[in-house]
Amino acid sequence: MKSLQQNLQQRQRAQLYRRREVVTSAHGVEVMLGNERLLAFCSNDYLGLANHPAVVQALQQGAARYGAGAGASHLVSGHGVAHHALEEELADFVGAERALLFSTGYMANLGIVSALVSRHDTVFEDRLNHASLIDAARLARAKVVRYPHLDHAVLATLMAQAKQPALITTDAVFSMDGDTAPLAELTALAARHGARVLADDAHGLGVLGASGRGSFEAQGIKSGPPAILMGTLGKALGTFGAFVAGEAALIETLIQHARTYIYTTALPPAVAEATRASLKIVNDEPWRRAHLRALIARFRAGAAQSGLPIAASETPIQLVIVGATDAALAASDALRSRGIWVPAIRPPTVPVGSARLRITLSAAHTVEHVDRLLDALTQLPPPRP
Repeated sequence: MKSLQQNLQQRQRAQLYRRREVVTSAHGVEVMLGNERLLAFCSNDYLGLANHPAVVQALQQGAARYGAGAGASHLVSGHGVAHHALEEELADFVGAERALLFSTGYMANLGIVSALVSRHDTVFEDRLNHASLIDAARLARAKVVRYPHLDHAVLATLMAQAKQPALITTDAVFSMDGDTAPLAELTALAARHGARVLADDAHGLGVLGASGRGSFEAQGIKSGPPAILMGTLGKALGTFGAFVAGEAALIETLIQHARTYIYTTALPPAVAEATRASLKIVNDEPWRRAHLRALIARFRAGAAQSGLPIAASETPIQLVIVGATDAALAASDALRSRGIWVPAIRPPTVPVGSARLRITLSAAHTVEHVDRLLDALTQLPPPRP
Protein backbone atom coordinates (compact mmCIF):
# COMPACT_ATOMS: atom_id res chain seq x y z
CA MET A 1 0.00 0.00 0.00
CA LYS A 2 1.41 3.38 -1.00
CA SER A 3 1.93 6.01 1.64
CA LEU A 4 -0.16 9.16 1.61
CA GLN A 5 2.88 11.14 0.52
CA GLN A 6 3.55 8.76 -2.38
CA ASN A 7 -0.01 9.11 -3.57
CA LEU A 8 0.23 12.89 -3.44
CA GLN A 9 3.51 12.87 -5.36
CA GLN A 10 2.01 10.63 -8.01
CA ARG A 11 -0.90 13.02 -8.40
CA GLN A 12 1.49 15.95 -8.79
CA ARG A 13 3.47 14.14 -11.51
CA ALA A 14 0.24 13.48 -13.40
CA GLN A 15 -0.64 17.21 -13.18
CA LEU A 16 -3.84 16.38 -11.32
CA TYR A 17 -2.93 17.98 -8.00
CA ARG A 18 -5.54 20.45 -6.79
CA ARG A 19 -4.54 23.67 -5.07
CA ARG A 20 -6.73 26.29 -3.43
CA GLU A 21 -6.54 29.92 -4.47
CA VAL A 22 -6.98 32.39 -1.62
CA VAL A 23 -9.35 35.21 -2.54
CA THR A 24 -8.65 38.34 -0.52
CA SER A 25 -11.54 40.54 -1.69
CA ALA A 26 -15.32 40.52 -1.63
CA HIS A 27 -16.89 38.29 -4.25
CA GLY A 28 -17.59 39.76 -7.67
CA VAL A 29 -16.61 39.58 -11.32
CA GLU A 30 -13.33 41.22 -10.34
CA VAL A 31 -11.51 39.63 -7.42
CA MET A 32 -8.18 39.89 -5.67
CA LEU A 33 -5.85 36.91 -5.26
CA GLY A 34 -3.30 38.40 -2.90
CA ASN A 35 -2.25 41.59 -4.68
CA GLU A 36 -3.36 40.33 -8.08
CA ARG A 37 -6.59 41.75 -9.51
CA LEU A 38 -8.32 39.37 -11.91
CA LEU A 39 -11.43 39.41 -14.05
CA ALA A 40 -13.14 36.19 -12.96
CA PHE A 41 -15.04 33.82 -15.23
CA CYS A 42 -15.13 30.93 -12.76
CA SER A 43 -17.94 31.68 -10.32
CA ASN A 44 -21.44 30.20 -10.22
CA ASP A 45 -22.85 33.54 -9.05
CA TYR A 46 -24.89 33.67 -12.25
CA LEU A 47 -27.08 36.65 -11.37
CA GLY A 48 -24.45 38.68 -9.53
CA LEU A 49 -26.23 38.49 -6.16
CA ALA A 50 -23.49 37.20 -3.84
CA ASN A 51 -22.34 40.74 -3.03
CA HIS A 52 -25.59 42.58 -3.78
CA PRO A 53 -26.15 45.36 -1.19
CA ALA A 54 -29.71 44.23 -0.38
CA VAL A 55 -28.57 40.64 0.16
CA VAL A 56 -25.63 41.69 2.33
CA GLN A 57 -27.90 43.99 4.35
CA ALA A 58 -30.42 41.19 4.90
CA LEU A 59 -27.60 38.93 6.12
CA GLN A 60 -26.39 41.60 8.53
CA GLN A 61 -29.85 42.34 9.86
CA GLY A 62 -30.57 38.63 10.19
CA ALA A 63 -27.40 38.13 12.21
CA ALA A 64 -28.26 41.08 14.42
CA ARG A 65 -31.70 39.64 15.09
CA TYR A 66 -31.03 35.87 15.23
CA GLY A 67 -27.31 35.57 15.91
CA ALA A 68 -24.59 33.81 13.94
CA GLY A 69 -25.88 30.23 14.07
CA ALA A 70 -29.01 28.12 14.37
CA GLY A 71 -27.73 26.26 17.42
CA ALA A 72 -29.23 22.86 16.62
CA SER A 73 -30.83 20.72 13.95
CA HIS A 74 -34.23 21.62 12.53
CA LEU A 75 -35.88 18.83 14.54
CA VAL A 76 -34.39 19.86 17.88
CA SER A 77 -34.53 23.63 18.27
CA GLY A 78 -32.89 25.00 15.13
CA HIS A 79 -35.90 25.57 12.89
CA GLY A 80 -36.60 29.27 13.05
CA VAL A 81 -39.13 31.65 11.58
CA ALA A 82 -36.64 32.74 8.91
CA HIS A 83 -36.18 29.13 7.77
CA HIS A 84 -39.92 28.56 7.70
CA ALA A 85 -40.60 31.71 5.71
CA LEU A 86 -37.88 30.84 3.20
CA GLU A 87 -39.27 27.35 2.69
CA GLU A 88 -42.71 28.77 1.97
CA GLU A 89 -41.30 31.35 -0.44
CA LEU A 90 -39.17 28.78 -2.27
CA ALA A 91 -42.18 26.47 -2.67
CA ASP A 92 -44.21 29.35 -4.05
CA PHE A 93 -41.35 30.33 -6.38
CA VAL A 94 -41.06 26.92 -8.02
CA GLY A 95 -44.80 26.15 -7.87
CA ALA A 96 -44.56 23.26 -5.41
CA GLU A 97 -46.75 22.32 -2.45
CA ARG A 98 -43.80 22.46 -0.06
CA ALA A 99 -40.06 22.89 0.16
CA LEU A 100 -37.47 21.70 2.68
CA LEU A 101 -34.13 23.36 3.45
CA PHE A 102 -30.88 21.42 3.54
CA SER A 103 -27.44 22.67 4.49
CA THR A 104 -25.88 21.84 1.09
CA GLY A 105 -26.92 20.40 -2.24
CA TYR A 106 -24.65 17.43 -1.63
CA MET A 107 -26.48 16.66 1.61
CA ALA A 108 -29.85 17.18 -0.04
CA ASN A 109 -29.15 14.61 -2.75
CA LEU A 110 -27.81 12.09 -0.25
CA GLY A 111 -30.84 12.62 1.95
CA ILE A 112 -33.43 12.31 -0.82
CA VAL A 113 -32.08 9.12 -2.36
CA SER A 114 -31.36 7.31 0.90
CA ALA A 115 -34.84 8.19 2.20
CA LEU A 116 -36.70 7.01 -0.89
CA VAL A 117 -34.96 3.83 -2.05
CA SER A 118 -33.71 0.60 -0.52
CA ARG A 119 -31.20 -2.03 -1.55
CA HIS A 120 -33.95 -3.87 -3.42
CA ASP A 121 -34.65 -0.89 -5.69
CA THR A 122 -32.93 0.20 -8.88
CA VAL A 123 -31.62 3.72 -9.37
CA PHE A 124 -30.89 4.89 -12.91
CA GLU A 125 -28.17 7.50 -13.28
CA ASP A 126 -26.95 9.59 -16.17
CA ARG A 127 -23.32 8.65 -16.73
CA LEU A 128 -22.19 12.27 -16.18
CA ASN A 129 -24.14 12.88 -12.98
CA HIS A 130 -22.71 15.04 -10.22
CA ALA A 131 -20.70 13.22 -7.56
CA SER A 132 -23.44 13.84 -4.97
CA LEU A 133 -25.97 11.84 -6.99
CA ILE A 134 -23.49 9.03 -7.53
CA ASP A 135 -22.63 8.89 -3.84
CA ALA A 136 -26.31 9.08 -2.89
CA ALA A 137 -27.11 5.80 -4.64
CA ARG A 138 -24.07 4.17 -3.07
CA LEU A 139 -25.17 5.30 0.38
CA ALA A 140 -28.64 3.87 -0.21
CA ARG A 141 -27.05 0.54 -1.26
CA ALA A 142 -29.48 0.39 -4.17
CA LYS A 143 -28.81 -1.36 -7.43
CA VAL A 144 -27.34 1.28 -9.74
CA VAL A 145 -27.72 1.29 -13.52
CA ARG A 146 -25.92 4.04 -15.43
CA TYR A 147 -27.20 5.07 -18.84
CA PRO A 148 -25.34 6.95 -21.62
CA HIS A 149 -25.33 10.71 -21.19
CA LEU A 150 -28.76 12.20 -22.05
CA ASP A 151 -29.84 9.00 -23.86
CA HIS A 152 -33.43 8.52 -22.72
CA ALA A 153 -34.01 5.88 -25.41
CA VAL A 154 -31.44 3.56 -23.87
CA LEU A 155 -32.82 4.42 -20.45
CA ALA A 156 -36.29 3.31 -21.57
CA THR A 157 -34.90 -0.10 -22.50
CA LEU A 158 -33.00 -0.43 -19.23
CA MET A 159 -36.05 0.48 -17.16
CA ALA A 160 -38.20 -2.04 -19.01
CA GLN A 161 -35.71 -4.75 -18.05
CA ALA A 162 -35.44 -3.80 -14.36
CA LYS A 163 -37.38 -5.58 -11.63
CA GLN A 164 -37.92 -2.64 -9.30
CA PRO A 165 -37.25 0.69 -11.05
CA ALA A 166 -37.56 3.25 -8.30
CA LEU A 167 -35.71 6.42 -9.20
CA ILE A 168 -34.05 8.26 -12.07
CA THR A 169 -31.43 10.78 -10.97
CA THR A 170 -29.94 13.44 -13.21
CA ASP A 171 -28.34 16.83 -13.24
CA ALA A 172 -30.80 19.23 -14.85
CA VAL A 173 -27.86 21.32 -16.11
CA PHE A 174 -24.59 19.40 -16.17
CA SER A 175 -22.02 21.49 -14.34
CA MET A 176 -18.97 20.47 -16.36
CA ASP A 177 -20.66 20.40 -19.77
CA GLY A 178 -23.38 23.05 -19.65
CA ASP A 179 -25.92 20.87 -21.45
CA THR A 180 -29.39 20.05 -20.14
CA ALA A 181 -31.25 16.84 -19.33
CA PRO A 182 -34.40 15.87 -21.31
CA LEU A 183 -36.63 16.23 -18.26
CA ALA A 184 -39.92 15.83 -20.11
CA GLU A 185 -38.85 12.43 -21.43
CA LEU A 186 -37.43 11.38 -18.07
CA THR A 187 -40.58 12.30 -16.15
CA ALA A 188 -42.70 10.42 -18.70
CA LEU A 189 -40.51 7.32 -18.27
CA ALA A 190 -40.70 7.57 -14.50
CA ALA A 191 -44.49 7.87 -14.60
CA ARG A 192 -44.75 4.86 -16.90
CA HIS A 193 -42.81 2.65 -14.49
CA GLY A 194 -44.19 3.99 -11.21
CA ALA A 195 -40.83 5.57 -10.39
CA ARG A 196 -39.67 9.09 -9.50
CA VAL A 197 -37.19 11.41 -11.20
CA LEU A 198 -34.84 13.55 -9.10
CA ALA A 199 -33.43 16.53 -10.98
CA ASP A 200 -30.50 18.40 -9.45
CA ASP A 201 -31.15 21.92 -10.76
CA ALA A 202 -28.22 23.59 -9.02
CA HIS A 203 -27.17 25.37 -12.22
CA GLY A 204 -30.62 26.06 -13.66
CA LEU A 205 -32.50 27.57 -10.74
CA GLY A 206 -32.77 31.35 -11.05
CA VAL A 207 -31.36 31.27 -14.59
CA LEU A 208 -33.54 29.10 -16.83
CA GLY A 209 -37.24 29.49 -17.54
CA ALA A 210 -39.23 32.61 -18.33
CA SER A 211 -39.38 33.55 -14.63
CA GLY A 212 -36.09 31.98 -13.53
CA ARG A 213 -37.82 29.06 -11.87
CA GLY A 214 -35.35 26.67 -13.41
CA SER A 215 -35.16 23.70 -15.73
CA PHE A 216 -38.64 22.34 -14.99
CA GLU A 217 -40.20 25.67 -15.94
CA ALA A 218 -37.98 25.92 -19.02
CA GLN A 219 -39.20 22.51 -20.21
CA GLY A 220 -42.86 23.05 -19.28
CA ILE A 221 -43.01 20.51 -16.44
CA LYS A 222 -45.23 21.20 -13.45
CA SER A 223 -44.13 20.44 -9.91
CA GLY A 224 -45.35 17.21 -8.33
CA PRO A 225 -45.05 13.46 -8.83
CA PRO A 226 -43.10 11.94 -10.41
CA ALA A 227 -40.79 14.99 -10.40
CA ILE A 228 -38.56 15.94 -7.46
CA LEU A 229 -36.63 19.21 -7.63
CA MET A 230 -33.40 19.82 -5.77
CA GLY A 231 -32.15 23.39 -6.00
CA THR A 232 -29.15 25.11 -4.46
CA LEU A 233 -28.97 28.57 -2.96
CA GLY A 234 -25.23 29.18 -3.42
CA LYS A 235 -25.22 29.72 -7.18
CA ALA A 236 -27.74 32.02 -8.90
CA LEU A 237 -29.20 33.05 -5.53
CA GLY A 238 -25.74 33.97 -4.26
CA THR A 239 -25.98 32.67 -0.68
CA PHE A 240 -25.62 29.15 0.73
CA GLY A 241 -27.62 25.99 1.24
CA ALA A 242 -30.15 23.96 -0.74
CA PHE A 243 -33.75 22.84 -0.80
CA VAL A 244 -36.00 20.09 -2.06
CA ALA A 245 -39.41 20.89 -3.53
CA GLY A 246 -42.36 18.60 -4.19
CA GLU A 247 -45.65 17.41 -2.80
CA ALA A 248 -46.39 17.54 0.95
CA ALA A 249 -46.03 13.76 1.42
CA LEU A 250 -42.53 13.85 -0.09
CA ILE A 251 -41.41 16.64 2.23
CA GLU A 252 -42.83 14.93 5.30
CA THR A 253 -41.10 11.71 4.29
CA LEU A 254 -37.76 13.52 4.08
CA ILE A 255 -38.29 15.16 7.46
CA GLN A 256 -38.85 11.69 8.95
CA HIS A 257 -36.19 9.71 7.08
CA ALA A 258 -33.51 11.88 5.44
CA ARG A 259 -30.49 11.40 7.69
CA THR A 260 -28.64 14.39 6.24
CA TYR A 261 -31.57 16.56 7.29
CA ILE A 262 -32.24 15.01 10.69
CA TYR A 263 -28.69 14.85 11.98
CA THR A 264 -27.14 18.19 11.05
CA THR A 265 -27.33 21.73 12.31
CA ALA A 266 -29.74 24.03 10.48
CA LEU A 267 -28.51 26.84 8.25
CA PRO A 268 -27.82 30.09 10.12
CA PRO A 269 -31.09 32.03 10.11
CA ALA A 270 -29.21 35.06 8.77
CA VAL A 271 -28.40 33.07 5.62
CA ALA A 272 -32.09 32.28 5.23
CA GLU A 273 -32.89 36.00 5.46
CA ALA A 274 -30.22 36.79 2.86
CA THR A 275 -31.70 34.18 0.55
CA ARG A 276 -35.16 35.66 0.95
CA ALA A 277 -33.71 38.97 -0.25
CA SER A 278 -32.07 37.20 -3.21
CA LEU A 279 -35.30 35.51 -4.14
CA LYS A 280 -37.09 38.85 -4.19
CA ILE A 281 -34.48 40.25 -6.57
CA VAL A 282 -34.85 37.24 -8.87
CA ASN A 283 -38.58 37.92 -9.02
CA ASP A 284 -38.35 41.71 -9.34
CA GLU A 285 -35.42 42.09 -11.73
CA PRO A 286 -35.89 39.94 -14.85
CA TRP A 287 -33.34 42.15 -16.63
CA ARG A 288 -30.60 40.12 -14.96
CA ARG A 289 -31.63 36.97 -16.82
CA ALA A 290 -32.10 38.91 -20.04
CA HIS A 291 -28.64 40.46 -19.76
CA LEU A 292 -27.10 37.09 -18.95
CA ARG A 293 -28.74 35.51 -22.00
CA ALA A 294 -27.39 38.35 -24.16
CA LEU A 295 -23.87 37.77 -22.82
CA ILE A 296 -24.13 34.03 -23.51
CA ALA A 297 -25.22 34.74 -27.09
CA ARG A 298 -22.40 37.25 -27.58
CA PHE A 299 -19.79 34.85 -26.24
CA ARG A 300 -20.99 31.98 -28.42
CA ALA A 301 -21.19 34.14 -31.54
CA GLY A 302 -17.70 35.50 -30.93
CA ALA A 303 -16.29 32.06 -30.22
CA ALA A 304 -17.83 30.64 -33.40
CA GLN A 305 -16.47 33.51 -35.46
CA SER A 306 -12.99 32.92 -34.01
CA GLY A 307 -13.13 29.14 -34.47
CA LEU A 308 -12.84 28.37 -30.77
CA PRO A 309 -13.70 24.73 -29.90
CA ILE A 310 -16.65 25.37 -27.59
CA ALA A 311 -19.16 22.79 -26.42
CA ALA A 312 -22.87 22.96 -27.20
CA SER A 313 -24.40 24.90 -24.29
CA GLU A 314 -26.98 27.66 -24.05
CA THR A 315 -26.43 28.07 -20.30
CA PRO A 316 -23.97 30.33 -18.45
CA ILE A 317 -21.54 27.38 -18.40
CA GLN A 318 -19.40 27.59 -21.54
CA LEU A 319 -16.62 25.10 -22.27
CA VAL A 320 -13.52 25.42 -24.36
CA ILE A 321 -12.39 21.83 -24.83
CA VAL A 322 -8.59 21.64 -24.83
CA GLY A 323 -7.91 17.91 -24.50
CA ALA A 324 -4.57 17.29 -22.80
CA THR A 325 -4.24 18.18 -19.14
CA ASP A 326 -0.95 20.06 -19.53
CA ALA A 327 -2.38 22.08 -22.42
CA ALA A 328 -5.42 23.07 -20.36
CA LEU A 329 -3.20 24.17 -17.48
CA ALA A 330 -1.02 26.18 -19.88
CA ALA A 331 -4.11 27.86 -21.36
CA SER A 332 -5.38 28.79 -17.90
CA ASP A 333 -1.97 30.23 -16.99
CA ALA A 334 -1.86 32.22 -20.23
CA LEU A 335 -5.27 33.76 -19.48
CA ARG A 336 -4.16 34.60 -15.95
CA SER A 337 -1.11 36.42 -17.35
CA ARG A 338 -3.65 38.63 -19.15
CA GLY A 339 -5.58 39.26 -15.92
CA ILE A 340 -8.36 36.72 -16.54
CA TRP A 341 -9.17 33.89 -14.15
CA VAL A 342 -10.50 30.72 -15.80
CA PRO A 343 -9.29 27.54 -14.05
CA ALA A 344 -8.53 24.37 -16.00
CA ILE A 345 -10.85 21.44 -15.31
CA ARG A 346 -8.97 18.13 -15.38
CA PRO A 347 -9.56 14.44 -14.77
CA PRO A 348 -11.05 12.89 -12.72
CA THR A 349 -13.63 15.69 -12.73
CA VAL A 350 -13.92 15.19 -16.50
CA PRO A 351 -12.93 12.18 -18.64
CA VAL A 352 -9.29 11.69 -19.60
CA GLY A 353 -8.46 13.54 -22.79
CA SER A 354 -11.20 16.15 -22.32
CA ALA A 355 -9.52 18.70 -20.04
CA ARG A 356 -11.12 22.07 -20.56
CA LEU A 357 -11.50 25.68 -19.65
CA ARG A 358 -14.80 26.06 -17.81
CA ILE A 359 -16.07 29.59 -18.36
CA THR A 360 -19.02 30.82 -16.34
CA LEU A 361 -20.83 34.02 -17.19
CA SER A 362 -22.69 36.28 -14.77
CA ALA A 363 -25.24 39.05 -15.08
CA ALA A 364 -22.62 41.18 -13.33
CA HIS A 365 -20.31 40.87 -16.35
CA THR A 366 -20.44 43.51 -19.04
CA VAL A 367 -20.22 43.26 -22.82
CA GLU A 368 -16.70 44.66 -22.53
CA HIS A 369 -15.74 41.87 -20.11
CA VAL A 370 -16.91 39.22 -22.57
CA ASP A 371 -15.08 40.86 -25.46
CA ARG A 372 -11.90 40.99 -23.39
CA LEU A 373 -12.24 37.28 -22.65
CA LEU A 374 -12.82 36.43 -26.31
CA ASP A 375 -9.79 38.42 -27.35
CA ALA A 376 -7.63 36.61 -24.82
CA LEU A 377 -8.95 33.19 -25.85
CA THR A 378 -8.12 33.82 -29.49
CA GLN A 379 -4.50 34.44 -28.49
CA LEU A 380 -4.14 30.96 -26.99
CA PRO A 381 -2.28 28.18 -28.84
CA PRO A 382 -4.61 25.81 -30.72
CA PRO A 383 -5.81 22.83 -28.64
CA ARG A 384 -4.18 19.46 -29.03
CA PRO A 385 -5.20 15.95 -27.93
